[in-house]
Amino acid sequence: MPRRGRLWGELVLFYVCTPLAIAVFMPPQALFPVLLSLTAVGLGLLSHTEGFRWSELIRGLRGIDPWLVLGFAVVTTAIVGTLTVLVVPQDALALVRGNPLLLASILLFYPPLSALPQEIVFRVLFFRRYGPILPGLRTAIVMNAALFSLAHLMYWNAVVCGLTFLGGLVFAWACEARRNFPLAVILHAVAGWILFTGGLGVLFHAGNAVRPF
Repeated sequence: MPRRGRLWGELVLFYVCTPLAIAVFMPPQALFPVLLSLTAVGLGLLSHTEGFRWSELIRGLRGIDPWLVLGFAVVTTAIVGTLTVLVVPQDALALVRGNPLLLASILLFYPPLSALPQEIVFRVLFFRRYGPILPGLRTAIVMNAALFSLAHLMYWNAVVCGLTFLGGLVFAWACEARRNFPLAVILHAVAGWILFTGGLGVLFHAGNAVRPF
């Protein structure tokens, strides 16, 4: 198979077919082992991507604009706060009020255990390995955000899909347009912190996964 065809096959299998299969067929108890396995596969593909060096991931660390991060946090807080009141008002600040130790654990472990691997698989792998077959940058960023949203279909929630699409746009922009992977990870981590602190993170709970709308 020509290289372009093989890359398209990989992309569709990894970013389209697999999330659909997980959303439709995967039992909830198998969710985390499967996601861990897929992350390992993604890391393996990236390590065998021609021209990629792991040292690329720390480039831009010193060039992060704190005002950009602050502005993103303010906008995200406004969106999350509004949606929490509209969709799950009973869960507003639930962890702050009821389980601050769990919230502290989430704040501590979310960046390295969730935001970082997701950004490697959905941004670095996507743009580095499949860059040669992608369309222009703007179209590729929208495509990436759509696939990131699709990866969250397993939660069967329109709010989750909408938020992850918007987040995917921002994270892909940070990673590719700004050429700053650490910035993408930080923005992703900030979004997660705000989601779980505000209470909307309940929609991303594993118990809500793999079930119909």
